[in-house]
Amino acid sequence: MLGSIFWKGYIMDFEKDNNLSSPGEPEPSSPPPPISEVTVPLTEKPRRRTGWRIFWGIILVLSILANIALFMILIGVVAVFAAGQKGIFTEEVIQAGPRTTKIAVIKLEGIIDAAQARGLYQQMKVVRKDKRVKGLIIRVNSPGGTISGSDQIYNEILKYRHEEEKPVVAFMQGVAASGGYYTSVACEKIIAEPTTITGSVGVIAGHFVLQELLENKLGIQPVIFKSGEKKDWPSPFEAVTDEQRQYIQEKLIGPAFNRFVQVVADGRADLTLDDVERLADGSIYSVHEALDEKLIDEIGYLDEAIELVKSLAGVEEAMVVEYEKPFSLAGFLSVRSNNILRINRSMLYELSTPQVLYLWSLY
Repeated sequence: MLGSIFWKGYIMDFEKDNNLSSPGEPEPSSPPPPISEVTVPLTEKPRRRTGWRIFWGIILVLSILANIALFMILIGVVAVFAAGQKGIFTEEVIQAGPRTTKIAVIKLEGIIDAAQARGLYQQMKVVRKDKRVKGLIIRVNSPGGTISGSDQIYNEILKYRHEEEKPVVAFMQGVAASGGYYTSVACEKIIAEPTTITGSVGVIAGHFVLQELLENKLGIQPVIFKSGEKKDWPSPFEAVTDEQRQYIQEKLIGPAFNRFVQVVADGRADLTLDDVERLADGSIYSVHEALDEKLIDEIGYLDEAIELVKSLAGVEEAMVVEYEKPFSLAGFLSVRSNNILRINRSMLYELSTPQVLYLWSLY
């Protein structure tokens, strides 16, 4: 019996060790093995690549600086575009030739005034600095204008001829009358297109008389205080008397007329002072009449004027250039604003004060 118990225990131990049990017999329950604490090592966060971070930071800073620089350049360009650069001109080539030898064409167009005189003076400064210029053509298309403006242009052309000793030819187009002709006689020779109107040697002055409008229509009585009787002659507030007419003739018209006649006589070697006085009745002349009266030297076009300058300068080939003022917003707005009627003290002064002009009045 003891042996059977021992054998049975041996069998049970064997089945237990080999995990053998009978199907119907439940496995003996055993406590689960203790769960050991597992320590999971923490993974380190990947480090950012500091090299790329520095690179993109540098790119960002450079981009900001570049944008600031571009913005400043843009402001400068807009400022130059708006205001224009004083005394800056561009050259437009109107006839090809060697760049070492130039003939410059300077335009004189429209009513002559102080602005026209300043523009020509600035162009002459450019010409004086360019030693490649061998001669000038003054392209005139003007009915004249103010006495002072016409005389300033005349003096500048004459001074250039004497100081630089280079030929200057006047080329007339359209209208070159009164002050337009006054400036032309400063040139060595004068060529005019077949359809040009010239002459009108003389002086004109005029002003508005507002007496009837103010007193009779508006009931306004002007009150004038003056130190002498002739202080406001001629006055826009009273009709012009014969004495006032004679006064203006002697003080304004006469001296300006004598100056004009003398300038033409000095500029036209084939005309005497008496010849000019005979022609200086204010008449305009066609180019054929002007040629017969020796007011001009030749009838022709720009090509003939260029060839004449070449001949006088002693050159066979030359590049012909014309000076242009770059477009500026300020200049454009100035022109536009001048076309708008503005009533201010300056305009009232101009309307009420006699304007003594070298101007063909039909223009």
